[in-house]
Parts: sequence; structure tokens; C-alpha cells
Amino acid sequence: MSEQIKLDEIVQAYLTIRGQRENIAREFELKDAELKAEQAQLEQVLLEQCNEMNAETIRTGAGTVVKTLRESYICSDWDGLKSFILENGLIELMQQRLHNTNLKEYLATHEGEGMPPGVSSFREYSIVVKKPSKN
Repeated sequence: MSEQIKLDEIVQAYLTIRGQRENIAREFELKDAELKAEQAQLEQVLLEQCNEMNAETIRTGAGTVVKTLRESYICSDWDGLKSFILENGLIELMQQRLHNTNLKEYLATHEGEGMPPGVSSFREYSIVVKKPSKN
């Protein structure tokens, strides 16, 4: 019975710490969102200053402002893009990352065939602690 009590204490301590971490994370996220919003406003002012001065770089005593252009690409037709990439041998346009769920499904439907070339798996046990259910 003392083992059960000890386990109860460990689980309670675990849940208490997890709750504290969740509270701290929420507080951080709120404060961080406020600071990011303030920073975005300041960035907008600095961008306007760069544009008004027709400058890519502005040196000040407090630091240097550098105006950069960031470009992102958005795909609205994944099937068309995949076909284009395969037809033209442009696989380097894609990021190299495995989709775990899809690979698990593939392995389940091709049981006994083993892993695709160059793929290995890593498994480790972890613990999940759940709060007691409220009745």
C-alpha cells in the first residue's frame, strides 16, 4: 500500500508541475504576443523611414536598420506542382522531410517488405500522466 501512496504523490507532483508550466507558458505567450505587436509597429515605422529616405540601410547610434525583401511562395495546386516536379526532375524544390503518419500507413499496407531505402525508425517509451476523471 505504501507503494501506491508514493505513486499517488509522484503523480500529484507531476500534475502540479505540469499545471505550473502550462500557466507560465500561457503568461509567456500573452506577454510575447504583446511585445511582438509592439515590435511590428516599430518595424513599420522604421520601414516608412527607409522608404522616405530611399535607403536600404540607416545607421544610428543605437544600431543599424537594414531594409530587406523577403519572398515566400504559395502553392494553390499541389497535384499540378508534383507533376511538374516529377516531369522535370526538380525534386530539390521540395523539403526533405518524412511524413510520419503517411509512412506508418505505407508500412502497414506493405507489411513484410521492410523500410524504404535509407529510412530507419527510432522508438522510445514515454509517460503520459492524466488527471483523474471527474465523476
